[in-house]
Amino acid sequence: MSICILNGPNLNMLGKRESSIYGTKTLEQVISPCEELCKKNGIEFTHFQNNCEGNIIDFLHQNGEKFQYIIANLGAYTHTSIAIRDAFGSIKSGELPKIIELHISNIYSRSDEFRRKSYIQDISVAVISGFGTDGYLLATQYAVNQIKG
Repeated sequence: MSICILNGPNLNMLGKRESSIYGTKTLEQVISPCEELCKKNGIEFTHFQNNCEGNIIDFLHQNGEKFQYIIANLGAYTHTSIAIRDAFGSIKSGELPKIIELHISNIYSRSDEFRRKSYIQDISVAVISGFGTDGYLLATQYAVNQIKG
């Protein structure tokens, strides 16, 4: 039983970048409660953040099949990367892994129209958008509940 939180570009800058949109918590502060929730429930937890599309693809190719759930906040790659979408497709064996698409802001109400398009929404079992950084724990709790049955 394993859950991965996968973060794309610029999410390493949480707590420093556009706090009115992304909040004031650092990525470590956001991820730590998720890791603790998994540990408390006997579920292996992995977190991976990278700013480079190819590194995210390599991570998925090398590790993707071991996760029951991948909580994916791909940042700007959500709206641009067919290659990451294809990487998800290449690792899906049966129903695994299940993808939860995650956004800190509500991408559907953003003024930039390009942010409303997601290349992974149709391959995700759920989309969490607009709950701020609390969305990470919501997604993790959902995945834990599904795994524990």
